[in-house]
Amino acid sequence: MRSLQRLSVVLASTGDSWPYDDWPAPDDPFVSGVRRVLPPYPGLSETTADVVLLRCEDPAESFPGLLEHLGARGVPVVVISPRQDTETVVEVFRAGAGYLVEGDYCDQVLSSAAMAASVGHTYLSPSASAALREGARRMAAADGAMQRLRGLLSPREQQIMELLSTGLGARQIGLRLRLSEKTVRNNLSNIYAKLDARSGTDAVLRWLGTTPVLRT
Repeated sequence: MRSLQRLSVVLASTGDSWPYDDWPAPDDPFVSGVRRVLPPYPGLSETTADVVLLRCEDPAESFPGLLEHLGARGVPVVVISPRQDTETVVEVFRAGAGYLVEGDYCDQVLSSAAMAASVGHTYLSPSASAALREGARRMAAADGAMQRLRGLLSPREQQIMELLSTGLGARQIGLRLRLSEKTVRNNLSNIYAKLDARSGTDAVLRWLGTTPVLRT
């Protein structure tokens, strides 16, 4: 479990303006401070930050370069972009990064997204979540293998996966279904085993049909 120590965040921005100059507030419960770096992101490979926010116009161009600069650091990333097409959102999500669509979040959501990323949860703003799910429905429309995979899950596990795929974490899922967080996490462990998934992100991709499923 992460301690209650507040997070250090790097804002990697490819643009000139940043609408949240007053973020984080002095009393922000999650984030202690933000350091901004511009391309080519000097010193990013040695950063001690807990989370990197990448604000860019086109993640397909900027995200791979950022990951290259991070190298083996393994720092969690949240992408912020006006792009909300399915292909872009899926590729970022598949890489394990969170995604906030410009205009689809507030400064408090920034803090929540940073905290979620720091504990391994992939945070999606509502528009990013909708793009992911809509694309998944199209891509998986007649995929019998995916339907068989979904059939491996109990009705309760299917409920949990539906909520997980909207960007909710274990605590929020528990509140929605009136279950303890421990019960949700136990169900998630069973789901990962049944879907042959290595993580929550992998499980969601399999559930939505946006990554190959095992053919049985």
